[in-house]
Amino acid sequence: MFLIIFVITSLILIYIKLTNLYSTWTKKGIKQTKPLFLLGDNAGTILGSQSVYDSMKNLYNSFPNERYFGMYQLTLPTIQVNDPDLIKTIAIKDFDHFVNHRQFLPGGVEPMWTKNLLSMQNSDWKHMRTTLTPSFTSNKMKSIFNLISEVSQNYVEHFKINKHINEIELKNFSTRYTNDVIASVAFGIQCDSLKYPENDFFVAASNITNGKGLRLFAFLGYIIFPRLFKMLNIPAFSRSATNFLKNAVLETIKTREKHNIVRPDMIHLLMEMKNDSKSTQIGFSDEDIAAQAFIFYLGGFETVSATIFLLGHCLSTHPNAQRKLQKEIDDTLKDCNGKLTYEALLKMKYLDMVISETLRMWPSLPNTDRVCTKPYTLPPSNEKGKPLDIYPGQPIIFPIMAMHYDPKYFPNPNEWDPERFSDENREKIHPYAYLPFGIGPRNCIGSRLAQLEIKIFYFNLLSQFNLVKTDKTVIPLKLHKRSFNMNTQHDIWVGVKERI
Repeated sequence: MFLIIFVITSLILIYIKLTNLYSTWTKKGIKQTKPLFLLGDNAGTILGSQSVYDSMKNLYNSFPNERYFGMYQLTLPTIQVNDPDLIKTIAIKDFDHFVNHRQFLPGGVEPMWTKNLLSMQNSDWKHMRTTLTPSFTSNKMKSIFNLISEVSQNYVEHFKINKHINEIELKNFSTRYTNDVIASVAFGIQCDSLKYPENDFFVAASNITNGKGLRLFAFLGYIIFPRLFKMLNIPAFSRSATNFLKNAVLETIKTREKHNIVRPDMIHLLMEMKNDSKSTQIGFSDEDIAAQAFIFYLGGFETVSATIFLLGHCLSTHPNAQRKLQKEIDDTLKDCNGKLTYEALLKMKYLDMVISETLRMWPSLPNTDRVCTKPYTLPPSNEKGKPLDIYPGQPIIFPIMAMHYDPKYFPNPNEWDPERFSDENREKIHPYAYLPFGIGPRNCIGSRLAQLEIKIFYFNLLSQFNLVKTDKTVIPLKLHKRSFNMNTQHDIWVGVKERI
C-alpha cells in the first residue's frame, strides 16, 4: 500500500513540475508552443506522425510575426530564432556569448564523441578549431582531390563493367560511395563497398548512424535522464563499431610512423598537426586524431549521401537541368583536354547551382543550435514586447530548413529551381536565411570536403551516363517520419543510361 501511495505521489509531483516547466516562456511574456507532456515539440517525430523537418517548418510558421519564440526540446525550454538578422547578431557579432553547441551526451560516456570538434566547448573547441582549420583550406582539398576521384571513377566503372545494370537504388549506391570516400580520405584505408558490400567500414558506419531503435532510445534517454543512463552505462553508439573505427585510426598512425608512409589524406594532415609544436602544446594526441576522424566519418557518411541521392532524384525528374549540367561538364572536359582538374571543377557554376538548390530544399540538418555562455539580452520579440534576459546554459535554435522554405526569402519554395543561385539571383537571397552548413565560427568545417565529394561524383557519372525516371521513381519525395536524419520514406530509384 505504501509503495502505491509513493508511486502515485511521485507521478503527481512530476506532473506538477513538468506542467510548471512547460509554462516557462508564458511566464516571461514570450509566445510559446503547446508541447506534449514529456515529449515537448519533438512529439511528432518520436510518435511518427511527421518528420523532424516538417515539424520544424510547422513550428516556424506558428509565429510569423515573432523574431523568436519559446519551444521545448522534450523537457528543455528552448528559444527558436526566426529572424535571420538576429541569427547573424547571435552567431557572428555576439559569438563570444554563444560559443558552444548543446551537449547531448554527458562527459565520459562516449570519448570518441565528446573529444571531437563538434562536441568540444569553450577554449578546448577554440584550440581544436584553430588546429584543424588549416586541414580544410582549398589547397588541402586539392591534395585529396585525386583520392576522391579514384573512388568516384570506380563507381562509374561499375556501370561500364555491368552493362546489364540500367536501374539503381540511389540511396544504397550513394551511401556506399560516401563510405569509400571517407574511409580513404579520413582513415587512409581503401574500401570497395560495391564489390564487398559487408566490409567492416560500411557495417561500422551503418551501425553508428542508425538513428532508430536502441540508438534512438539511448539518445532520448541521455537527453531526458542523463545521470541515470550514464550510471547504467548505456552506450549511445555501437561499442564494437566505435572501437573498430578508433583502432583503425590508431593502427594506421602506428604503421605510418614506423615505416614513414606519406599519403595525402586527412590522417596525414592531422598527424602533421600533432607534430606541430603549437599543437603539441595543447596536447593533440592520437586519440584526438581518432575522435576527429570519427566525426568526419559520422558527418560525411549519411549527410553527403543524402544530398547525392536527392540531387540524383531531381536530375532524373528535371531532364532540362540535367542536360544543361552535362553541357557544362562536356565544355569543362574539353577545356581540360579530357582530364578534370581541381581548379576546373571549382569554376563550374551550374554544378554549384544544382547542389546549392538541393541543399536549400533538403539541408543535412533541419536546424543548428547555440548555447548561451555569458549573460545576454535579446531584443524584444515584437514591436510591443520587452527585451529578454537569458543566462548561461540557455539553448537557442536556428531553424535552417524552415527559413529555406519561407516564400519571403525563396519564392515558390517547393519547386527545385537551380536558377535561384545564378549570379544574378544569388545576390537577392538574404545571406543569413540560407544556412546549409551553419553560420559563424561554428559553421561546418568540412563543407568544402562535402561539396567536393558531391561534385566529383556527378561530374564523372554524368559525363558518361544519363539519369532517367523509371516506373519505380517516386514523385513527390516524402520524408521519413521516424528519422532524425535526412531520409525519405521510400527508396530512390533512377534509371542509368549510357550517353550516346
